[in-house]
Amino acid sequence: MKFKKRAFIPPLIIVGAIVLSILASMSAEPPKQKERSKPAAMVEVLEVSPRDMTFIVDSQGTVKPKHSTTLVAEVTGQIVDVAANYHAGGFFKKGDMLVQVDPSDYEVAVQQARANLLQAQSELEQEKARARVAEEEWSAFKEGKAPELGLRKPQLASAIAAVESAEANLAKAERDLERTTIKAPYDSVLRSKEANLGQFVSTGSQIALVFDTRTAEVRLPLSDLDMTYILDPALAEEAPRVQLESMVSGESATWQGRLVRTEGVLDENSRVIYGVVEVSDPYNLGEETHPIPLRYGRFVQAKVEGTVAQGVMEIPTYALNPDGSVWIVPESRELEKRDVEVVRTQGNTSLISSGLESGDKVVLTQLKNALPGMKVRLPGDPLPEQMETTAKTDENGEKKAEDSENVGG
Repeated sequence: MKFKKRAFIPPLIIVGAIVLSILASMSAEPPKQKERSKPAAMVEVLEVSPRDMTFIVDSQGTVKPKHSTTLVAEVTGQIVDVAANYHAGGFFKKGDMLVQVDPSDYEVAVQQARANLLQAQSELEQEKARARVAEEEWSAFKEGKAPELGLRKPQLASAIAAVESAEANLAKAERDLERTTIKAPYDSVLRSKEANLGQFVSTGSQIALVFDTRTAEVRLPLSDLDMTYILDPALAEEAPRVQLESMVSGESATWQGRLVRTEGVLDENSRVIYGVVEVSDPYNLGEETHPIPLRYGRFVQAKVEGTVAQGVMEIPTYALNPDGSVWIVPESRELEKRDVEVVRTQGNTSLISSGLESGDKVVLTQLKNALPGMKVRLPGDPLPEQMETTAKTDENGEKKAEDSENVGG
């Protein structure tokens, strides 16, 4: 009998435990749902400030010599000698010999012309003596005015003319002899040669093409808008500076030049005007004017120094919205839209003349669906959770301080 009573005890315990767990779950408060909010977007900003800016006008062109000359033979004969550096790429100073034509026939011509001159001068002296004798005889034996023929004036004039003709022939013969030596007209580099040693040339035969190495030129196409930002070289006190840039052996190289003039006539096809940039001593023959030589034929990018704008602000072009506005982040961290006026865009930079104030933070990050008043964060700003944790820490600290004061009291 006792055994049967004990058999009901375990089920009763189990049922009691179940009842107690149900009662406990019913009496417990449900967990509070913590609202999670999406943190504000992090943006990168640029703090702007006004400053004076020099406009830069971009262009491009090919380097060419200021002067190029095709040398031709002025006499006829065989080439008997050439300079040691008479080859494409050879450099010459002004007056250096390039080609020597056989001068022997011209040396003989000079001797003959000199002999003819001596003979004409001798005949002139004789005629002068005859004229003096004729004048003395006429004055001694005859009265009245002597005729010019009696004083041998026509014969004297003929003798003088013969001397002048002989002098001219001698000068021509000497000039032809000098022309047998074909010289460099200026400091130059030989671009190509058309005649060589042993070749017979005649008057007018092309000998060589040389380029002036003293000054290089670059023709830059400039639009009407470009010209509004460039000082007219004809009116400026100092020609605008120009920086030329090109890749040489895989590295960027720069050269300095001056915009010395514009051609003054619009190109009929492209409707642009060409400005001419001059670069002195492009091959560094005088001194180390440039880091490396600027060779003819090289294609270069040019940056022309223009006028100066005062009080403009510089921002990246990608910071501009399609409608010509920018986003600003004030202290409240709520986006603000500003309409700005772009005075010029050069490269990847836009210059703002109005619409911004000094210290404004312009948003550089590309935001999707940005709206005025939208909350954003800047680098270094705390997240909302961090701000809440900091606030709780401060509250707990204050409570603990109050409790300690009450205990102390």
